[in-house]
Amino acid sequence: MGPVLAGVLQLLALIAALALAYIPLGNYMAKVYSSDKHWRVEKWIYKAIGADPDTEMRWTAYLRGVLAFSVVGVLFLYLLQRLQGVLPGSLGFKSIDPDQAFNTAVSFVTNTNWQSYYGEQAMGHVVQTAGLAVQNFVSAAVGIAVAVALVRGFARSRTGELGNFWSDLVRGTVRILVPIAAVAAVVIVACGAIQNFSGIHEVGQFMGGQQQWNGGAVASQEAIKELGTNGGGYFNANSAHPFENPTPFSNLWEIFLILLIPFALTRTFGLMVGSVKQGYAILATMATIWLGFTALMMWTEFAHHGPAFQIAGGAYEGKEVRFGVGGSSIFAVATTLTSTGAVDSFHSSFTGLGGGITMLGMMLGEIAPGGTGSGLYGMLIMAIIAVFIAGLMVGRTPEYLGKKIGSREIKLAACYILVTPALVLVFTAFAMALPTPGNSMTNTGAHGFSEILYAYTSASNNNGSAFAGLNADTQWFNTTLGLCMLLGRFVPMIFVLALAGSLAEQKPVPATAGTLRTDKPLYAGLLVGTIIIITGLTYFPALALGPLAEGLA
Repeated sequence: MGPVLAGVLQLLALIAALALAYIPLGNYMAKVYSSDKHWRVEKWIYKAIGADPDTEMRWTAYLRGVLAFSVVGVLFLYLLQRLQGVLPGSLGFKSIDPDQAFNTAVSFVTNTNWQSYYGEQAMGHVVQTAGLAVQNFVSAAVGIAVAVALVRGFARSRTGELGNFWSDLVRGTVRILVPIAAVAAVVIVACGAIQNFSGIHEVGQFMGGQQQWNGGAVASQEAIKELGTNGGGYFNANSAHPFENPTPFSNLWEIFLILLIPFALTRTFGLMVGSVKQGYAILATMATIWLGFTALMMWTEFAHHGPAFQIAGGAYEGKEVRFGVGGSSIFAVATTLTSTGAVDSFHSSFTGLGGGITMLGMMLGEIAPGGTGSGLYGMLIMAIIAVFIAGLMVGRTPEYLGKKIGSREIKLAACYILVTPALVLVFTAFAMALPTPGNSMTNTGAHGFSEILYAYTSASNNNGSAFAGLNADTQWFNTTLGLCMLLGRFVPMIFVLALAGSLAEQKPVPATAGTLRTDKPLYAGLLVGTIIIITGLTYFPALALGPLAEGLA
């Protein structure tokens, strides 16, 4: 079997698995967030944190819950890292330096999981399990909760109430993420990943030095790392490490976990707003972009430009031979079109145009299908923009799902889409202009610029993957990337929840003959075009200086 055919068959198997899980999981999540009953374990949690799960919240109260919970998470994880040296199970590792502890705490709480450290040489069992793994669950649950709040904004009328944040947070964790992650971890262990609390083992000589391997609760963290679109690896090699991702099947399984919830949430959205067709329209938009990017990536990586590629059968540099060019290409697109950030290959070693595809995927706002929750609410923001553009073209007040898109709504949507490009471009410009940050680049020219651009794109969009080659463990990058992660996560959430509150207060507008049908292929095509054009106009000059210049050279 040739490598191209193997890659295509993997893609078809992945699509089939996602299609089988789409309806049951989407239906289940809709029931989870629509139920008025609480499980016993959930009642214990509400009692422990002092929350009343039945109290409805307006958007301001919902936002306060999101921010308060996240601030506590950052502080707890920061202190856990700073105290690691005196904690049991530290494996002899010292406490984390302040700037790196800040960066890591912000990274995992914001669902980014950017790592400027070697996991197997820095973090002990307590920090990994009680700190990082816990945030993998709850940060994903926060994203889903905000998405559900926006969906309720469309579904409800003449009320500013969006549900209860604490109830949504706990249900997302207890009823969705924990059960699926438990099953996923068993599968990953069966594939050969490790799951233990053993210490450091000396395994022999390697290049004149002693080789050491760590144990750890790897499979369980790997499961929620992918399922929650987190991405932080137990080991520095991330999902290219055989302890995390042992076989081609485990590689495909992890891609499936990355895409599972973001795609299924479109079904949940359709059910909650009372129109499954609306969910299918959003799904079609996401799937079109994802398949298009996957096809482009496989083409650029299999294209035989030069004798070395012809002999190898594709651009094999930086890719695991266990997974091949096809599996690595599918993984790279899945991880950068979501907010996962996990890698099974070095994106820096992709072809110039292939590296540009990974960057463009993040620059779209990671909405195809995007992160757990963040992908759905990001796509719904773009849907509002597309409806507004259509309204301008026909001279009619835009409407979406029975709600008028007035000046307040479009201003909030516009502010949402401007936040991350501003962070990416401004901080990239500063890093290139100042003398010190440039010393962290391994390469010069267009590729070196791509290293910097990729880092701020990844942080601001809460992705977490790295282009490799950039030494980000400096005070400048730990601090500025941490700020990008914070602002890129929570400022857009402010606009999303304010928009949800504004929509929920409206009374529904009846559909007429002139109402744009947003459940038809024509609208899905308009939405795809809107996403590509807005992103292209925003980032094209920066891409032209980096991956495009390198790829066309």
